[in-house]
Amino acid sequence: MALCYIGLGSNLDNPVNQLRQALDALSRLPLSHLISTSSLYATPPVGPQDQPDFINAVAALDTKLSPLALLDQLQALEQRHRRRRQRHWGPRTLDLDLLLYGRQTCATPRLQVPHRHMHERAFVLVPLHELAPTLTLRQRPLSDWLKGVDSAPIRRLSDVDVTTAATI
Repeated sequence: MALCYIGLGSNLDNPVNQLRQALDALSRLPLSHLISTSSLYATPPVGPQDQPDFINAVAALDTKLSPLALLDQLQALEQRHRRRRQRHWGPRTLDLDLLLYGRQTCATPRLQVPHRHMHERAFVLVPLHELAPTLTLRQRPLSDWLKGVDSAPIRRLSDVDVTTAATI
């Protein structure tokens, strides 16, 4: 089994429900077991600002799937959520990123693990730190990477926020 971390994001078609459904689907992946999930966070978009804010989270998953087999499962799940890749960093119903796959590294045209930009993105580092505060990334503590990003615009959603957002 490999302990993996999956980044989740959505800013279209009721993002809170999109993430809830995605987490439920992750819990049913073959040869895998969902270990834990972070809180949900409201985050401004990276790239084009003419789109709604995102709801982001991170999930920890134990799996026997290979990195590419897991990527296939994640991309199939995105497709079931009607993910369209119309513009780089554009709005989406569901975005699933394989952030870490155990201690393995992978560099193929389809997949780079650790995820190539995760150490630069507060919307990944904040929920990942919630799940794994002692994790190291590129031989540095995750907390060091977190100090180097602007996490001020990221807001942890309370249970009330999540319930309210899910009913809109």
